[in-house]
Amino acid sequence: MAIDKGNKLALLWRRDAPKWQAATAQNYRLHRVFEELAALGIQAEPALYADDSVEKVRKQLLACDGVLVWADPLADGKNRIMLDALLRDIASNGVWVSTHPDVVLKMGVKEVLHRTKHLGWGTDTHLYRSVEAFHAEFPRRLRSAGPRVLKQNRGNGGQGVWKVELTSEPHQETATVRVLQAQSGSLPEDMRLTRFMKQCDVHFENAGCIVDQLFQARLPDGMIRCYMAADKVVGFGHQLINALIPPPPEGPASEAARPGPRIMHPASAPQFQILRTKIESEWTPQMMRLLDIDAASLPIIWDADFLYGPRDAAGDDTYVLCEINVSSVFPFPVDAPPAIARLAKSRLPSVARPRATINS
Repeated sequence: MAIDKGNKLALLWRRDAPKWQAATAQNYRLHRVFEELAALGIQAEPALYADDSVEKVRKQLLACDGVLVWADPLADGKNRIMLDALLRDIASNGVWVSTHPDVVLKMGVKEVLHRTKHLGWGTDTHLYRSVEAFHAEFPRRLRSAGPRVLKQNRGNGGQGVWKVELTSEPHQETATVRVLQAQSGSLPEDMRLTRFMKQCDVHFENAGCIVDQLFQARLPDGMIRCYMAADKVVGFGHQLINALIPPPPEGPASEAARPGPRIMHPASAPQFQILRTKIESEWTPQMMRLLDIDAASLPIIWDADFLYGPRDAAGDDTYVLCEINVSSVFPFPVDAPPAIARLAKSRLPSVARPRATINS
């Protein structure tokens, strides 16, 4: 059948993602985005993705002018291999995709922390591309620089992120370390350094890598999430986190171990104006040039997570980038949905591409 699309957009998320199922549009997690799109005359519809329904979703997306994607890299044992292949396929057929998988691989992986470490948001950061390099270099770095944070290249929710610190004499064969994973409910574990590194070997499969950063002592001061709509800040979230902090005596499942609420702030919040100026005027433009990302390819919605670094000579805060999220940013500030809708309208094709003809 021939489908006359007009100005049509899909919002894609995983079909079985927790908390994302809903019976009506008003109950969708992204209902505000649907409302703002409708106010601009854009017809939007949900696209519920699963690896067992690729062809069905492909037909749906080919009948749209564009798709906005919310899908974590890892979820309940699943990855994005089939989804990314689908998104590349429909993009090659003229469907606008945000965020395109090629952009995800540039800025939405932990390797970006190493590639951009000199931009002003970086810290002591190293990259291991092979098992051999990791086993040769990490023990020496751990001995000389103190506690480190290791991060697998693709992950979310604290998966594959560990704080590692020596607990014995630093001889590689007998050294012991205390390891704490960032995933909720994790407990510190003491083990031989050689055993821990062997457990990490799996993260080098399929061209994987591990990023190594200096542990930030001001972690208990919280994390600042800077929400971006393309190259402009649309709000901030500040949260006292418990990731990489040993659980209290009550245990990791106790109320005392829960992270604090994320307090949302508008882009104009006075306490974050130095950070806002830096990310809008310096760091984002520099990142785009370095990673070869043009303005039209920047994600519609993304966020940069910052920890407080050491205070400078004047006693002012500095900021250290610990992650960029582009795959599934939610929740977000109240000013984000209107910005998402405006950007989507500006990026959708102004002249409709040829109609998709689908044989039913």
